Amino acid sequence: MKTIDLNSDLGESFGAYTIGNDEEVLKYISSANIACGFHAGDHNVMLETVKTAAELGVGIGAHPGFPDLAGFGRRDMKLSPKEIYNLVVYQVGAIQGAAKACGTYVQHVKPHGALYNMASKDSAIAEAIAAAVHAVDPKLVLFGLAGSELVRAGEKVGLSVAQEVFSDRTYQADGTLTPRSQANAMIHDVTVAVDRVIRMIQEGKVTAVDGTDITIQADTICVHGDEPEALRFVQQLRERLQAEQITIQNFGVEHHE
Repeated sequence: MKTIDLNSDLGESFGAYTIGNDEEVLKYISSANIACGFHAGDHNVMLETVKTAAELGVGIGAHPGFPDLAGFGRRDMKLSPKEIYNLVVYQVGAIQGAAKACGTYVQHVKPHGALYNMASKDSAIAEAIAAAVHAVDPKLVLFGLAGSELVRAGEKVGLSVAQEVFSDRTYQADGTLTPRSQANAMIHDVTVAVDRVIRMIQEGKVTAVDGTDITIQADTICVHGDEPEALRFVQQLRERLQAEQITIQNFGVEHHE
């Protein structure tokens, strides 16, 4: 029987601004990537999201991004590897503090937005992120785009890695995600998206925008919590996974102080 992790980017509300439907989405996923206050989120949202995730048995992950609240962390920033190392350490530490206060622990780290995309292709950025995660806690699982530089960097330093695929994003022929600036970046048809996910899990393949099939490894599936149809999508995806007898569970890495 196949097993898959189902993750979502959450905790992205800020002050008086609400983004996503976190409380409902958390009922259907197995891992939560929680914003750490740089690209989105704040101390109040972070604590509440960690607490709710822990109560529901959802694996808690840090979701570090560029310090760019106005751009939601989706704009490229030119930072040195040392600066990237430092900002990842800082943000993972923030979530660890929140988790400890809630009587739980952090199981994984998934970079956000532009930082994630840049690390998928740039080995120096990828290695800075992997080194930061390993320095904070070598038992953390590093989430990275399937087949990316980030996955390779994580493996290189001895981290457990989870190769991530995206349920609602299209792929280029080289295995990278289609940039959000392009009209065909997102998949809005729930049935099409679910069918693609099942194929990625069962066959290890996905059709790129140019019509070619590419090989892909799916350890964890991302559903974007900030999309309007996120809740409906994750409900249907979970139902289909169960119908296909695919077990949904997080990585549950044993934590040692």
